Amino acid sequence: MNLLKKIQNWGDQHHPQWLDYFRIVLGVVLIWKGFSFYTDMEAFSHLMRGAMLGTAVSISLLAHLIIVVHILGGIAITLGTHTRLFCLLNLPILIGAVFFINVSGGIFKPYAEFWFSSVVLVGLVCFIVEGNGILSVERENAIN
Repeated sequence: MNLLKKIQNWGDQHHPQWLDYFRIVLGVVLIWKGFSFYTDMEAFSHLMRGAMLGTAVSISLLAHLIIVVHILGGIAITLGTHTRLFCLLNLPILIGAVFFINVSGGIFKPYAEFWFSSVVLVGLVCFIVEGNGILSVERENAIN
């Protein structure tokens, strides 16, 4: 626990303002990807077609969990509230996207999702360490 406090204090003391803008963009990207998954449920229903009932229900729950975590996490990260928590919640989803989903699609193709997902993954890890920053709802509440 002491190590986590040290990381949190270091992140709070060494936080340039441009990282706040990157955090806001990262949150908007997560919201966008959440809505993108919602509008493209065909990929998940394709996975569920040949599966047994238990597997199909699991895939459906996982798809809806990804959508909710991306949208709620994106809103929280954009506003700068509970940033570390929502980055941790989105981390397993992005690790799965980078290492299991997007690698098979060919990482050297033009406009490959692998690189986009990798940048988002690096951003999540960055904000687990850095935290909210100056332009955040939690910082505004702490000042007043």
